[in-house]
This record gives sequence, structure tokens and C-alpha cells, in this order.
Amino acid sequence: MTSPASDSSRAEPIKVIDLFAGAGGFSQGFHEYVPEGHDSSPFDSVAAVEFDKAAASTYAANFPNAKVHAGDIKDWDPGDFTDAEVILGGPPCQGFSGLGKEDENDPRNLLWQEYIRIVQKVEPRIFIMENVDRFFRSGQYHALEQITKKGEQLENYELSVAILNAADYGVPQARKRTIVIGTRRDLKKDLEEQTVPHPLPTHDRKADKWQPQFGETTARRQWVAVGPAVFDKTARAELQDFPDRPGDDDSPLKLRQPGPYLTPELHIRRTPEPLSLARYAVIPPGGNRNDLRGKWAIFEDRCVYLSTPSWDGHKAGSGDVMGRMHADRPSVTIRTEAFKPEKGRYLHPEEDRPITQYEAALIQGFPEDFKWYGTKIQIARQIGNAVPVGLAKALASVVYEALRGRGRSSQD
Repeated sequence: MTSPASDSSRAEPIKVIDLFAGAGGFSQGFHEYVPEGHDSSPFDSVAAVEFDKAAASTYAANFPNAKVHAGDIKDWDPGDFTDAEVILGGPPCQGFSGLGKEDENDPRNLLWQEYIRIVQKVEPRIFIMENVDRFFRSGQYHALEQITKKGEQLENYELSVAILNAADYGVPQARKRTIVIGTRRDLKKDLEEQTVPHPLPTHDRKADKWQPQFGETTARRQWVAVGPAVFDKTARAELQDFPDRPGDDDSPLKLRQPGPYLTPELHIRRTPEPLSLARYAVIPPGGNRNDLRGKWAIFEDRCVYLSTPSWDGHKAGSGDVMGRMHADRPSVTIRTEAFKPEKGRYLHPEEDRPITQYEAALIQGFPEDFKWYGTKIQIARQIGNAVPVGLAKALASVVYEALRGRGRSSQD
């Protein structure tokens, strides 16, 4: 009997295109997935599109086999890559985000239509679209559903959609995202009239009370706590100044972006104002802005109130502002300004400082040897916008099973 590892047909690469690729969290997860019995990933990133030049440089440095278009997706023709079997991508989500005005007329929302244009031209067997959880309830998602009807742009595809939490897949971060999987109808027929399913969770917030669901054969593990997964590791790392590495013509894509920086080099010290330091000092483990009420500190012989009228008057809603991360549970969603505690629960669980870009990258699942390009602000944006690597890896498993599992070895 031929073993899976030596079966060359099963090892045939699966070509992947990554749209709105950012730093490459989606691609990294696919490249980290190695099927049982194999010694390497079956996925081959052949092309990527990313408008932000720093992020495009980061992607190109980490996925050198991919042809990267560092520009507007509207200007990209996928003609050389029509043999790709999979398209990934997370179109911009600012219009759907609960942090903004949730304006469905935001022109950035319409970029998902460019994603669809490329799906039409390439006709991959599977496409995956990632967006914020609110996308599922938006008019734009309803429009996406409509174009899968007979006679419409994506009539050859059937959609399955779910809101997945990265923490359910071993990521030390509670980050909910809408995941839309498009299955080409001829592949669906091969799958016995089933669309590609979403991956079953491997972890659970209440694993001790977990009851097996349909199709589950192994017990779920407890959610991964951010303290042991991330902060125990960075406790041994020294905070440092951001290295000065101006861009040159040797940088990927020759875009002259600052870098490269390995992930541990992003353990960047900040110099908060004395008022900020005083605030951090009185916030206990698990605390937040509410712990500043009624607290004062002395600066240069004058007494300063540590809270603000706005925080004192805001008794409802999120308590994450100026909050410490809970070491014994997954972190909150890592966003593009996760180094600013005034933006959310981004204080270190114990130390009187915000988390660093290094810690944010580890929470998102990026490896230590990942190469980053850009300013420290641009890199923070790349980290916050990324698909968590662990979630992407789980999605890769169901894509692989659909395309190469169940006795299928290549495109039919």
C-alpha cells in the first residue's frame, strides 16, 4: 500500500490567490497546514494583491513564490493565474465595523465586488471571503447571496456562511469573523452535494461542560489563555527601541520600505506621559477606566484627576478602554492601534505599559521569523488587519479535505 507521504498525486500543490492580502495572515495559516502523513503544506501562494505598499512588501518577503501586485485591485488582471484552485481574501470592512459609523454606503464596502470580478475570471473551485461579524447582517452580504442565483455572476457557486470565533481554534484571542465559503457546483457534486463545510471547533470556553456535536470525534480543549501563550514568553524579552532600517532597492518589490524586522524586534518600548503612567499604576489586574474614578496623583506640586469627565459619565457600554488584558483567558480582538490602551483592553496583564507590536503579532499567531516592512505604525496596522493564523490554518484543513481528500488527487 502506498503511504500518503509518498503518493505524489495527493501531494500535487494547490495554487492559491490572496486578495486584500495585507501582511499575509491568511496565507501564513494555509502554509502552516500540513496534512496527516505529509511533511509539508500542499498550498502554494502564486499571486497576491495588496494596495498598501508596506504590507505588500511584508507579504512579498514571506511568500517569495507569489507574484505580488502592490496597487489597486481594480487594476489587476489575474489572467496568468486562472489555474488557481483557491481564492482567499478579506475586503476592507470599515463600513461594517462597530467601531465606525457602520455606513453601508462607504465606498470601501464595494471592494468586495472587485473580489467577485476576480472569482468570475479565475473560477476557482473554492473561494473564502473574510469580514467582520456584522457583514453577515449587511445589505452587501445579501447582494452577494443574490448573485449566486441562476443567470447571475456567481451562478456556478453555492455559499455557506458562519460567524467563527478564532478562540474556538486555539488562537489566544476572542475575535469573531464572518467566513463565507463559496463552493463551485461541480466540486459540490463531487462532495456528494455538500458545500465545503466550516471547520469544527477544536477549543471551547467551557470545555469541561462540552458535549460532542454532530460529526465531532475528539473532545474540545479549553480556550488558550493569552498569559501562558504570549506574555510568559515576552516576560523574558527586553523592550527595545525600534531599529532604524530605512528602505533601499533591495527591499521586496523595490518599494524602499523600512525593514526588514523580525517579529521579536517589534517588542518596542514606548514613552508614555506621566499622566498615562499614573493611570496604568492604579489599574488592577483585569481592571479598566472605571478604576480611575475618584483617583488623583500629584504632578509638579499640583493634584491631577486621573479619570476624565467623559469616562466618569460613560457608565454603560464597553469597559475595555484603559483595560488590562486578562492573563487567564484569550485577549480581546487585536486591532490596528492595539498599542494604545485608550483604544481598548490593551494594557499588559501585570506590567504598567501597553502591549507591544511583538505581543500583538504573537496573539495573532505570526511566527518569530516572520519578516515585517514599514514604520512601527504601519506594522501595527498590518498586524491588526490580519486574519489570525490559527483560524486560517483551520480553514485550510477543510479546503484540503475538499480538494485532495476523500480519494480526490487533482483537478478533474
